[in-house]
Amino acid sequence: MRTEIRYIENKGTGEAWIGYCQFSKSGRSVYFNNKVFKRAQGISGNHIDIETGEVYWISGIKKNGADRHWTDSGHIFLDISAKDDYLRIISSSAFPKNKFILVELVNTPNKKLSKQIENAKTEDP
Repeated sequence: MRTEIRYIENKGTGEAWIGYCQFSKSGRSVYFNNKVFKRAQGISGNHIDIETGEVYWISGIKKNGADRHWTDSGHIFLDISAKDDYLRIISSSAFPKNKFILVELVNTPNKKLSKQIENAKTEDP
């Protein structure tokens, strides 16, 4: 399973995170913080939480540190385990504390939840 650092933003609430995502073999499923996302098209985000239906934007980290959409504001939750890689990507030794809140995220993919939901969808009449 491929693991990469990503920027994740809930398009409904504006909450945002930077942390490690795991990707399925096909790359169509993304696992992050005990959630499972599937690719979506034709909507304001590019992924949907398969459990709640909420729309998310998931993208790579921008080297200039401007990951948030220009119309959004607020703190970004930065996973402690991804802090060093994030600083390396943006070529910095420190990050602005007024922009981030350090948190500990769940970095274990929830494959069981994914299978449960996907199987339930195929069994519904």
